[in-house]
Amino acid sequence: FLGRNINFPSALEGALKLKEISYIPAEGYAAGEMKHGPIALIDEYRAVVCIAVASDTYEKIISNIQEARARKGKVLAIATEGDKTIKDHASFVIYIPKVHQILSPLLVALPLQLLAYYVSVKRGCDVDQPRNLAKSVTVE
Repeated sequence: FLGRNINFPSALEGALKLKEISYIPAEGYAAGEMKHGPIALIDEYRAVVCIAVASDTYEKIISNIQEARARKGKVLAIATEGDKTIKDHASFVIYIPKVHQILSPLLVALPLQLLAYYVSVKRGCDVDQPRNLAKSVTVE
């Protein structure tokens, strides 16, 4: 899961949700750090989820997507409705409505949660009672 700036925490949350309910190892990274390790894992068997919404770093996330595709990675992009460029770069695209970039994490959260949900259902996991998870955490 890759995100830039305000959507980096969204990438972390997307990876966490996928791990929690589908038991698939996943990592969230700041897209600017992709060349410092995560890029070594990309191959034809890996999916890369990129948050590529309209923002002042859009061209940089497109560059990240191109890097992943150059290594035969399958890229699922979450992009802004009306983006005509993204479909030429990503393997799959989920569109969200256009909003100011500061609000984009609110809309990005929904497809990330649904992705985790449907992957879990497809794998036969119990999404209502994930194993080893507590509803709350008490700090001692």
